Amino acid sequence: MKHVSLGGLDVSRIGLGAMTMAGIYTTGGGLDDDESIRTIHRALDLGVTHIDTAEVYGPFHSEELVGQAIRGRRDQVVLATKFGIISHTGRAVGVTDSSPASVRVAVEGSLKRLATDRIDLYYQHRVDRNTPIEETVGALAELVAEGKILHIGLSEAGPDTIRRAHAVHPVSALQTEYSLWTRDPEAELLPLLRTLRIGFVPYSPLGHGFLTGQIRTPDDIPDDDWRKTNPRFTGENFHRNLRIVDEVQAVAAEVEATPAQIALAWLLAQGNDIAPIPGTRRVARVEENTAADSIELATDQIQRLNDLTPAAGNRHNETSMAAVDQ
Repeated sequence: MKHVSLGGLDVSRIGLGAMTMAGIYTTGGGLDDDESIRTIHRALDLGVTHIDTAEVYGPFHSEELVGQAIRGRRDQVVLATKFGIISHTGRAVGVTDSSPASVRVAVEGSLKRLATDRIDLYYQHRVDRNTPIEETVGALAELVAEGKILHIGLSEAGPDTIRRAHAVHPVSALQTEYSLWTRDPEAELLPLLRTLRIGFVPYSPLGHGFLTGQIRTPDDIPDDDWRKTNPRFTGENFHRNLRIVDEVQAVAAEVEATPAQIALAWLLAQGNDIAPIPGTRRVARVEENTAADSIELATDQIQRLNDLTPAAGNRHNETSMAAVDQ
């Protein structure tokens, strides 16, 4: 597995997102903890070093699973987790909290659940509009000095927030949705990150599963799946967005790969400072995803994918988009 640098942090260029191990997509969950742990072990065996989770996944269940899975293999892992969606100071449910007091409680909980003495990459999960970013990063800088975290990350932060945060303490990585399905970061975020030498971690690099080609009609999505209400998976947008998948599948046929592998290979071709974290809880899927590391797309294939019309519809519903820092 090839490696890249995220602001000085060495990681495998394909990581593993552990969100779905907590049953995030469906209310029913369909959890299989044993399979999730096998998936993490298989990822490590295949050369994945970068595992990403968050306290809110479950909540807490994903972190506990990751901690259990990496026991005895901690030094093989660049461990990333996130704080800020859960308040530890009494704010209302659903109100972000990155106050220094909440950060202090959050990091201790994550360290305990992950069964580790340090977190390699600690992200603010969403920007807290009630706490100046300077105060949050100041608290994180103290945790760096104490050795409890090694690198600071931001998730779904806008350019102004990134600049202000980076002025207090170097930010190693930004995590934001990016894929053939979501091209928004290309206009302003990626150039800024490269100017500041901040690495980029795309989440949902497979478009919440849409780019795998396994979802061809809305009926392919379970009724209790949150994608049923996502603007890109509903109404006319769904059918318009199939054209993206059709082109990905065409390229996949040319190189004898799967659509998921092509979507990841395209992302990897965007730069050596990009490290996507496709999420899965299945061994077969982690094997498929990591194989994208060896796929080299031709220049004309990359251009065809570059030229695709962006996905129709917002990437989240109104409530979720309101939490994204612009």
